[in-house]
Amino acid sequence: FADLVLETWDLHCERNGREHRTADMGCKQLVVRRGQPFGITLRFSGRGYDEGVDKLSFNVETGPCPSETSGTSSHFVMTDCPEESCWSAVIQQQDGESLSVSLCSPPNARIGRYSMTLEACTDYQGSSYQIGDFVLLFNPWHPEDTVFMRDENERREYVLSQNGLIYQGTCDYIFSIPWNFGQFEDDILAICLNMLDINPKHLRDQNRDCSRRNDPVYIGRVVSAMVNCNDEDQGVLFGRWDNRYEDGMSPMAWIGSVDILKRWKKFGCQPVKYGQCWVFAAVACTVMRCLGIPSRVVTNYNSAHDTNANLTIDRYVNEKGEQERHSWDKIWNFHCWVESWMARPDLAAGYDGWQVLDPTPQEKSEGVYCCGPAPVKAIKEGDMLLKYDIPFIFAEVNADVVYWVVQGDGMQKQSIRSSDVGKYISTKSVGRDSREDITHNYKYPEGSEEERAVFEKAEHQKKSIGEEDEGLHLRIKVSEGANKGSDFDVFAVVNNNTDEERVCRVTLCARATSHNGTLGPQCGLTDPVDIDIEPRAEKRVPLRILYEEYKDKLTQDNLIKVVALLKDHQTGDIIVSVRDIYVENPPIKIRILGEPMQNRKLVAEISLVNPLTVPLNGCVFVVEGTGLTEGQLVKELEDPVEPQAEAKFRMDLMPRMSGLQKLMVDFESDQLTGVKGYRNVIIAPQPM
Repeated sequence: FADLVLETWDLHCERNGREHRTADMGCKQLVVRRGQPFGITLRFSGRGYDEGVDKLSFNVETGPCPSETSGTSSHFVMTDCPEESCWSAVIQQQDGESLSVSLCSPPNARIGRYSMTLEACTDYQGSSYQIGDFVLLFNPWHPEDTVFMRDENERREYVLSQNGLIYQGTCDYIFSIPWNFGQFEDDILAICLNMLDINPKHLRDQNRDCSRRNDPVYIGRVVSAMVNCNDEDQGVLFGRWDNRYEDGMSPMAWIGSVDILKRWKKFGCQPVKYGQCWVFAAVACTVMRCLGIPSRVVTNYNSAHDTNANLTIDRYVNEKGEQERHSWDKIWNFHCWVESWMARPDLAAGYDGWQVLDPTPQEKSEGVYCCGPAPVKAIKEGDMLLKYDIPFIFAEVNADVVYWVVQGDGMQKQSIRSSDVGKYISTKSVGRDSREDITHNYKYPEGSEEERAVFEKAEHQKKSIGEEDEGLHLRIKVSEGANKGSDFDVFAVVNNNTDEERVCRVTLCARATSHNGTLGPQCGLTDPVDIDIEPRAEKRVPLRILYEEYKDKLTQDNLIKVVALLKDHQTGDIIVSVRDIYVENPPIKIRILGEPMQNRKLVAEISLVNPLTVPLNGCVFVVEGTGLTEGQLVKELEDPVEPQAEAKFRMDLMPRMSGLQKLMVDFESDQLTGVKGYRNVIIAPQPM
C-alpha cells in the first residue's frame, strides 16, 4: 500500500464556534469547550483512508512542558467506542479521499492553548502532520464540568452576555452604571490566556501551573491576584482612592473592560491607572466569562473593611458630630466583588455554587493580594476555617459599627444605634435591567435564631446596642433633588415614642467623603439646637447644604456624609445617625434615529445639559458598546458648554450583531466627571 498522505484539512472554526457558543470570538481560530465534540475534516491525496491498513492517531499538547502525567498532553487513536474520561477521536463519515472526524476532550481537561498533531501510519511507515492550534475553554453546558450551570437563561447572562449593569451609590440611593464586559471582542481571549502565562505561579513552576488549569478554583485565585498589581506581578490595574488621577484615567471614567485589557497589553503588561473596586471586579468578571466560568459583579452596601479581624469597627465623634480620631477600619458606602459559579470538590459537600472572588487589593491571602474563591454558603453559615478567606468576607457583610461620642471632658460614651453593615447585596437580574437582591444568600434575617447560631459559631458577639422601641428615635432625611449644581436640605428627624414630653439637643454636620470612607472637608454644620418634643410627636431640624460650599470639596465620588447627634437630657443617652448622600450628576440623553438593522448605518444623538453655574471646559463624550461600535468612539467638544446650555452631537454606528445591545456613554469635563448613560437598542437581523 502507498503511504497515506494528508493534503489539506479543515478545522471548521465557524461551525464549531457556533456549536460551542464561541462564535462571537470571530472565526480566526478554533475555540471549543471541554467535554463537547468538535468536527474536523481531513483530505488525503492519491487514496482515501482504509481502516484495514491505516492507523490514525492524534496528539494534543498544552503548555511549555507537556506531559501525560500532568494531564497537559494526550496521545489517542481513532476508535469506535470513545471513553468519556479521556480524549477521543471517532470517524463520522468517509467520502472518497476526505474523512470527517469528531474529536472530544474530557470534561475535566486543562483549559488553554493547544497544538494538535495527526500521525498516519501504514505498514509501520508513518508521517506526522501539525494540523493547527485551538483553544479549550470551560463548559457550563456540560453536566460533568465543574462549572456546569443548569439554567440556559443564567448561562446566557453569566457566560455569554457582553454587557451588564454594576450597582453603585449608597444604601439609601442605589443606582447602576452600564459596563461593557466585551469578553468575546478581538484579542481579549489572547490577553486572558497571556494573563495566566505571566502569573507568578506559572513563572515559578510552569508544569504544575498548567496541570492545575483544569480547576476553576485555581484559575479564580490566579485571576483574583492578577487583576491588581499590588504584588509587583505585572497585574492589570493600579488602585487609587485619593481623588488624584491626573496621570491616568479616573476610576469613574471607565465604561468597559476591553479598553483596560487592551491598554495593559499595549504597554507591555504595565498596570493601567487607575482602578477602584467595581473596575477590579468588572475586569475579573470579563476574564472569567471569557474562559467560560459563569460570573457576575455583586455590590455590597455599607461594606466593612475590618483590618484587625475582630468584627467590630469603632468610630469616634465629638459632640459636634466631627470625627475625632483616624481609624484604619473603614466602612465603604459600597464595595464590589465577583461571584463565580463552580463546584468545590476540594471541600466537604454543600459548598458548590456561587463563590466570592475579590480582586480589589485589601488584605493578603497566603502572602498575595487576592481573595477567594469563598463559597457564599460558607459565609452565610459562618464556617470561618474553609478555603479561602471566609473571615474577611464575613466581616464585610456582618461587622458591627459602634459609635463612641467623645465628650468635652474626654469621657467616651457608646451611642445607641443598630448596625447596618452588609445591606442590599445586589447584582443585575437575569435577562433584565433590574436589580436582584441576593442579601439572603449571605446572611440569615437579622435577629433570627439562625443568625444567632451563626454568630456563635463565628465567635461574634453583637456589640452594637439596638434602638429601643421606647425612647427617642433619630434618622436623617434628604429633600428631593440632591443634584449637582443645586442647594438641598437634609433633616434630622426626631421621634418621641414615649408618653411624656422630652427635651433634647440636636447637631448636624456634613462633610465631603470618598467611596472608601475617608472624610474630607466640612460643607455644612448647624449650631446645637435644644428642642422639646411632645409625646408621640416628630420634629425636624434642617441643615441647608449649599452648592457654593460643596462644589470645590466634593471628590469624584460625589458623596457627602451627614452625621446627626442627639443628646437626651432626661436619660443622658446619646444617639448617632449617619447617612451618605449621593449628589446626582445630570442625565445623559441618547436618541436612536432610524431603523436599527445589522450591517446598516445607524445614527445616535447624545446630549447633556450643564446644570452648574459655571461653564464646562474640556468636554469629552466616550461611546462604546459590543456589537454596535468598533472599539471606543471619542468625541471632544471644541467649545465650553455654558451654564444651562446643552452639549449635543450625533454619531454614526454600524451594528455588527443582531439582537439586544447596549450603547454606553461616559462624559468627562473639568467640573463634571464620570457621568454615565446607556440605551438598549434592538438590532434587527440582516435580511437574507
